[in-house]
Amino acid sequence: MKLSFQEYKSKLEGCWLGKNIGGTLGAPFECKRGVFDVSFYTQELYGEPLPNDDLDLQLIWLNAAEKYGSALNAQILGEYWISYISPNMGEYGAGKNNLRAGIVPPLSGYNHNLYRDSNGAFIRSEIWACLAPGHPEIAVKYAYEDAIVDHSHEGVYAEVFCAAIESAAFVESDTYRLIDIGLSYIPEDSGIAKAVHTAIHSYQSGATWQEARIHVLTAVPGSFGLLSTSAIQPQAEGDIPVGPIGYDAPSNVGIMIIGWLYGEGDFEKSICIATNCGEDADCTAATIGSIMGIILGKEGLPAKWLDPIGDSIKTITLNVCDQGTRIPSTVGELTERVMRLAPEFLGTEFCDLLHPGEGYLIEMNEGDQLLDHPVHINAWKDRSFKDTLSLSPFTVKYDFTIFNAFLYYGQEPVVSEGKPRSFKLMIENNLYMQQFIQVKWHVPTDWEVSPGAHLSFPLEHYHCNIGTTEIEFTVTGHQLTQPRYDLLIEVTSVGRPTKGIIPIVLMNNGY
Repeated sequence: MKLSFQEYKSKLEGCWLGKNIGGTLGAPFECKRGVFDVSFYTQELYGEPLPNDDLDLQLIWLNAAEKYGSALNAQILGEYWISYISPNMGEYGAGKNNLRAGIVPPLSGYNHNLYRDSNGAFIRSEIWACLAPGHPEIAVKYAYEDAIVDHSHEGVYAEVFCAAIESAAFVESDTYRLIDIGLSYIPEDSGIAKAVHTAIHSYQSGATWQEARIHVLTAVPGSFGLLSTSAIQPQAEGDIPVGPIGYDAPSNVGIMIIGWLYGEGDFEKSICIATNCGEDADCTAATIGSIMGIILGKEGLPAKWLDPIGDSIKTITLNVCDQGTRIPSTVGELTERVMRLAPEFLGTEFCDLLHPGEGYLIEMNEGDQLLDHPVHINAWKDRSFKDTLSLSPFTVKYDFTIFNAFLYYGQEPVVSEGKPRSFKLMIENNLYMQQFIQVKWHVPTDWEVSPGAHLSFPLEHYHCNIGTTEIEFTVTGHQLTQPRYDLLIEVTSVGRPTKGIIPIVLMNNGY
């Protein structure tokens, strides 16, 4: 199915305007547990939306995408994160602490992060969907790189789920079909999947949305709605359990689905129900607002909701004093900048830049092609997105053009005096020819590396197959007097200029 330039523009504007509408509606009820009765904005807006980190963060990702294009990855996003994002609460602060200590993604999203399963990632998923309309297989790739900067597990699954839905919404409008597409990219036994299925079952069994909310909060207990000390008091909650600190993405994604299902295609009804469920109300309403904005396009959004907020963008969490970014001030500017970027992320296979007429033409997937499915790499191997998602938060990937390297830590990045710890290094050949690889460890004096700090081996590549080699190393630290140690693995392909450097930061467990 093809998406015209003008259709694409309308859906992009619908996405960002829906995001602003839902975020502005839900913001006063963020962090509140209870059932509310909101039917319209509850504050004077004077023609502008409320500022919201849900959109702010994506404006920084826009700048990173404009500079690095499709080469964008978690390491780049991490540098932008600590440079231009000001808040330090929850997962944001934990991720930034890890990044500043030299701990790279996905370790930065996991290490000492009680909020790794919270909401800060799925709220920034739209940018990746908008850069890859009708291609969730592309959108989820970048959503994953984004999420692992400051989340792991459920926090990551939530962003992947939303990005897949939002990308598919450019070509598909059926609610259940879109939900199935999102679920196909995440583990079936995840908390996100459980919350979504709970919301669906509640709706299909005839429960009210108020009852569905209780079912979701009971099936995947969270605690986000208990964070507020505002004078706006929630109604009595009965026996709803309180979940662990930071385990909030499943319940809030479930609430977003409640708003969507019980809204039954009505934009206003959907965002109001999501808001009236409380918890992370600005995020749930903003996300369903963006999904429906994509489906309906700008022209399909009610003037009643558009007129009070206008086209402007208001920010609250960005470092705009230091140079290095250009922050769009309107939805129109944001839309145009995304449209300029999309051809690079889609590639010439899916974006016809030479199409006669106004603008370019996008070739979108449809039907079962929108679901996660194995892609035929060569005669012997298939690969799907879930292969990436299944990587432990302790596995860091490096792309060195002619080979990829995967370093598996096996545990948090710590070292203890005299205690051996294991690493697994996997090298994957990207060429259709053999390579001869040398691996050299650079460690402090007196440290031990087994089976050796300097190894050589062939990296085979059988005909029509991707050759891989795995080596397990044991590293033992001695004379630990510093709080942090920096190690390096140097990977060289003999006879070639490529030299891959893998940095390792280990924190002294006894310091």
